[in-house]
Amino acid sequence: MTAIEGTTALVTGGRRGLGRAFTRELLARGARKVYATSRTPDTSEDPRVEVLTLDVTDDASVAALAAHADDVDLVFNNAGVLYPAPLLQADLTLVRDTFETNVLGPLRIAQAFAPVLAARGGGALVDIHSLLSWGAGAGAYGASKAALWSLTNSLRLELAGQGTQVVGVHLGFADTEMVAHLPIGKIQPAEVARIVLDGIERGDREVLVDEATRALKAALSGPVEHLAVLPSRS
Repeated sequence: MTAIEGTTALVTGGRRGLGRAFTRELLARGARKVYATSRTPDTSEDPRVEVLTLDVTDDASVAALAAHADDVDLVFNNAGVLYPAPLLQADLTLVRDTFETNVLGPLRIAQAFAPVLAARGGGALVDIHSLLSWGAGAGAYGASKAALWSLTNSLRLELAGQGTQVVGVHLGFADTEMVAHLPIGKIQPAEVARIVLDGIERGDREVLVDEATRALKAALSGPVEHLAVLPSRS
């Protein structure tokens, strides 16, 4: 269980989409400060938000962030990329970029901030997955989220000794720029942020945001043919 009030948080990709919603909800619940990162940062009118440059694929960028933001209690691994090409037609350069950003990026952040969280009493590490962690048909993006899910489960064991709450978040499609082109039902980012922070404060280790995600996880015990979320375009 991690209380939000009075904490300092880091939200990667914190200036757009879900990241922006997390930043707003953290502040609404009494967070003292939020470091919100972006590859091309702007400025914030809220003095409680410090906008910082971060490229999660660059070791030096992550190390510099950890050295600067050494008062963090909560870390949100939210930054990610989506390249929707089917695997058989995918540009392997984009596949590598997907895994560098969506898998190795969160791992870099976890490695850099584990000592910071330990020094602050444990805190929480929050990794944003997807229902596509368990579903088929989403190309490299889905594969990367499956890898991140596995990574988070291992980090939960490795960080238990220092008292860090590791939270894996799974959800369907939030109404953000990343999936604006998809003609499907979407959940509002503010609602996602509310549900996730409720889970953090309850002490949850996993947050399943919506019914579609809960249904897909329940299907994991059944035939693999039932795990298709997006139709194959190969």
